Amino acid sequence: MTQPTDDVGQSKDSAAERSLQATRAWTGLTVILLGDLAITLAAIWGVNSTGNAQTVAILASAFTAVSTMTTAYFGIRGITNTAQSSIDAAPSSQP
Repeated sequence: MTQPTDDVGQSKDSAAERSLQATRAWTGLTVILLGDLAITLAAIWGVNSTGNAQTVAILASAFTAVSTMTTAYFGIRGITNTAQSSIDAAPSSQP
């Protein structure tokens, strides 16, 4: 039995495809972590350079931005992985 192929005739389970998916996952995670770090540093700078009145607003905004961005990344990544798994597991319609 042959492995299922995509539109260009490559195996869906090829090493190149797995490598591409791993690169995408690590790149996305790196971008999220760097974004979270930038927001955190901006919040720390904001707290140190302002009075106490704005501290709560700065920290609340920073927490919201970090949590939203991180949750969105992992949610999208999880859905993408689930969709890809279901597509790979679907029976081939080719004869």
